[in-house]
Amino acid sequence: MSKLNVHTAREKAIKKFLHSQQESQSVYELVNGIVNGDKSALAKAITLLESKNKDHTTLASSVVHECLKHSGNSIRIGITGVPGVGKSTFIEALGTLLTKQGIKVAVLAVDPSSSVNKGSILGDKTRMESLSTNKLAFIRPSPSSGTLGGVANATRESILLCEAAGFEVIIVETVGVGQSEYLVKEMVDFFLLLMLSGAGDEIQGIKRGIMEMADALFVNKADGENKLMAQKATQAYSNALHLFPAREDSWIPKTGTCSALNHQGITKIWDIISKFKTEQIANKAFEKRRQSQSKSWLMSQLENELSAHFYSHPLIQENLNTVIADVVKGTKTPYAGSKELMDLFLGNKTQ
Repeated sequence: MSKLNVHTAREKAIKKFLHSQQESQSVYELVNGIVNGDKSALAKAITLLESKNKDHTTLASSVVHECLKHSGNSIRIGITGVPGVGKSTFIEALGTLLTKQGIKVAVLAVDPSSSVNKGSILGDKTRMESLSTNKLAFIRPSPSSGTLGGVANATRESILLCEAAGFEVIIVETVGVGQSEYLVKEMVDFFLLLMLSGAGDEIQGIKRGIMEMADALFVNKADGENKLMAQKATQAYSNALHLFPAREDSWIPKTGTCSALNHQGITKIWDIISKFKTEQIANKAFEKRRQSQSKSWLMSQLENELSAHFYSHPLIQENLNTVIADVVKGTKTPYAGSKELMDLFLGNKTQ
């Protein structure tokens, strides 16, 4: 090897070493900041998780790995409901109640991204004005970026980081667009479904699967003229829940009314959540649920990785539009098209 090549190789090695040292230092600083409750470090780490930059993703992965041993000490609560049900108002009311008791609360609120310009409202901090300025609270609105159901890809990792930062209650708010409920259920311990009064015929329009997933179902905005209607709706939902088969974890879903605006019924809901955690830990169901969450996280990550590798493959990028055109024209079946693309991706010989 010539002196020039040796010199170049040495320079590359030095640069690689320095880069690794800088990365290690960055990981240490972020992890140290997070475990010491630094909200700025936590926010920066979550931003890295949401980044599409490969270097950022690698750095974030290292941070999550180091924070893993500091996580797990929380109750993870998923809150869903149709738009307009008052999720943000409810979360602020619950968060205020808990922080007054000295409990640290983190809110991961996923905003819907526009399918047209990929923009996101990200308005949860303005809707939770009081809670956002609370020293014991952390609110992180994250764009869903087209993720199925409106759940951000980084939500699971963000939960672990918030736990490592010492937050005892992690609330995940969904956008209430259908599939998000199923995805959030797989990453939380307690699933709360908020409904509006006026059940009657509306109960027919509720997906049975979503109701079956709920650990508690509360009718919000039960105040003023709506109070009586909310009570009637709660009874209807309660009757419907009793028709479902008994759950493996022995928990019987609770129902009730609340008014997040007037802070009524919020304490009752927190008592239910606390009782749920105590009972689930006692019968080992809590641990099983956490194990299921980890498995779900792994499978979701695998799907994301496979999808990313597939669509970034040179042959897929070269032939995808052609195959789509053939399927649209009817000259090729979707099955044949997908098989052709998979063969290209896997390096198999195509006909």
